[in-house]
Amino acid sequence: MKLIIQIPCYNEEQTLGVALQALPREVPGIDIVEWLVVNDGSSDRTSQVARELGVDHVIDRPHLGLARTFMAGLEACLARGADIIINTDADNQYEAADIPKLLEPILAGRADMVIGERPILEIEHFSPLKKALQRLGSWVVRAASGTTIADAPSGFRAITREAALQLNVFNAYTYTLETIIQAGQRDMRVASVPVRTNAFLRPSRLFKSIPAYVQRSIFTIIRIFAVYKPLRFFSILGIPPAILGVLLALRWVILYFIEGTTRTHVPSLIAAAVLVLVGVQVWILGFVADLIAVNRHLLEDIQLRLRRAEYRKSGEPEA
Repeated sequence: MKLIIQIPCYNEEQTLGVALQALPREVPGIDIVEWLVVNDGSSDRTSQVARELGVDHVIDRPHLGLARTFMAGLEACLARGADIIINTDADNQYEAADIPKLLEPILAGRADMVIGERPILEIEHFSPLKKALQRLGSWVVRAASGTTIADAPSGFRAITREAALQLNVFNAYTYTLETIIQAGQRDMRVASVPVRTNAFLRPSRLFKSIPAYVQRSIFTIIRIFAVYKPLRFFSILGIPPAILGVLLALRWVILYFIEGTTRTHVPSLIAAAVLVLVGVQVWILGFVADLIAVNRHLLEDIQLRLRRAEYRKSGEPEA
């Protein structure tokens, strides 16, 4: 059983050493433990520090962002024969001593992906707004994926080889929410375990300010529903204009036929027709998007077969 611990890095010269010193080289139930650092185009000595501190694999890439760097790490781990992949952060946010807890559901055969659940309400450097958005994001993920994950934005996670082969990330901003939804839609067993966090070393590089974080978080949540639950998303989106249009039409009927007013209220009738038409068009868009989603599932199945063939380990049957 081979475990590779991957760390996506971007200008982590100051904190990477702290994170690496805490990582284990031996884990119960695991035969081989290796470390892999994916350098996302850092302009400092991140790669040199990683090599000096004994990292087994250092992957240097141009700067493409966290989500693509995470996927590059998964592919590198698969190519190097990992049976289980653990993802953690270079800022030592997560307590590395909890790695055995993260692995236990996988080693026991109960899970394909395990998410480390942080004590969000107890993290002092998280603002109340950020805590609220973290909880909202987790709720959206639970609704879209059918899982019970309490801390979906957590990047501390363990993934089996088979689960990693099936993951894709389309969002350039973050991988955390999307991968859980994909796992849930593919009927993977997703679990979470409580984990601890360490002292705050540096501010997050995913956002420059709270307004930027709010904007990106809201956009990510909306996009998740639009991509993974298109029929439900567009059905809900089309309800308000359709209802408003029907109410305006009823008002016109009451005024024209029941009260016998001499005014025709043509503007109200036109507005009612336009609103109902908008609602129906949004519902049709949802139906078309749902059909496109079926095509995406077929493409994902093809990609899975290609990945299995590309990363097939010696002794494994052909896909």
